[in-house]
Amino acid sequence: MRSSDGNTRDLLTSMSGAGWDYGLNRHPYHEIERPKGPHYCVYNRRHMACCFDDHTTEEGYWRLRQQAAVLNTGEYPLQFEGPDAEKLLDKLFTKDMTKVKVGRCAYGLACYEDGGLLVDGIVLRLEADKFWYAQADGDFYSWARAHSSGMDIAITDPDVFVSQVQGPNALKILEAASDSGKLPEPFGYFAIAKVSLGGQEVVITRTGYTNELGWEFYTEPHHDPDKLWAHLEAAGKPFGMEIFGLDAMNIRRIEAGILNAGSDFDRTTSPYEVNLGRFVDKDKGYFIGKAALEKANDKTRLHGIKCAGGEPLISADISINGKPIGKVTAGATSPFLGIGIGYALLDAIDHLPGTEIEVGCRDGSVQQAELVELPFYDKLAEIPRGKLVDIPERP
Repeated sequence: MRSSDGNTRDLLTSMSGAGWDYGLNRHPYHEIERPKGPHYCVYNRRHMACCFDDHTTEEGYWRLRQQAAVLNTGEYPLQFEGPDAEKLLDKLFTKDMTKVKVGRCAYGLACYEDGGLLVDGIVLRLEADKFWYAQADGDFYSWARAHSSGMDIAITDPDVFVSQVQGPNALKILEAASDSGKLPEPFGYFAIAKVSLGGQEVVITRTGYTNELGWEFYTEPHHDPDKLWAHLEAAGKPFGMEIFGLDAMNIRRIEAGILNAGSDFDRTTSPYEVNLGRFVDKDKGYFIGKAALEKANDKTRLHGIKCAGGEPLISADISINGKPIGKVTAGATSPFLGIGIGYALLDAIDHLPGTEIEVGCRDGSVQQAELVELPFYDKLAEIPRGKLVDIPERP
């Protein structure tokens, strides 16, 4: 049986003593989180907190929506440096990497030769011949090394850890934390900047996994993480900033239509089948998977689920008149929408938003539900771009 069965799950906690935990990596803020009672999943062999004993998932969700929340992630940055860095990344990703300017980020989606999805993440172009790729969970390093044969490039692990500051107060916190007292300029959506935070220069990006206003900071080996966190914590306190876990963020990312590699898509799905076709530049030169994607159907079979009667259970059947037509890949109860929400990955492209379905729920029941278009709201992603201020009231 795969974890989880909907009733239990397996998370990590710290305990006294030495023993078998080889290959697992604590992030630099592990000791900061320890007093909060963290429970971790393993992501890229790194600990990432799912929840904490000192607050509920719903409290974390509202902190994110109304003030600001920090997640110390398990994303794994790889460094690509050398004259052929751009050439290799353009080969590995479906987007045209030659168009990514220095100081900008891009969404990096990698496919196998048959068009199936390998992994996704954020590409940072730090210099003309130097990139970081903050990847989702998966073995991308070996894939990149295998396809770099004959190229003048070094692919290395820079030992960088990514943290997110997300929520309506996120940029106010950045302004307060910056030693200049100002926001970087320019610092639009998907921009990169280097800022001095408490006397330490830190790479930051206008990105995140929540579709809220936010930014991410990259802790490098030369940083003093305790000093950096103390500085950020002091700047964020007046704005209600707190550390929270992945469970709270998961609700918001489902509302926003953000996908998770390995569960919402994998090697059996093409970008088109999971509504990521907009990130495929078929008019660029060769990239891995291009030939297959040129022949692929461009219709999606991934849709949202609205369920008033319960919370969709991951891996549960989705049916019409008792006949299975797909599976649930993500599920949660939205405190804002007041209903169960999730993703439906259908077996075929035959069913569209508006279709009435039956879905298995966490309480063991089968409930009536509806397929809907993603995202559930903020269709143009105006909130993370700073074009819309949307701070909902807590019921």
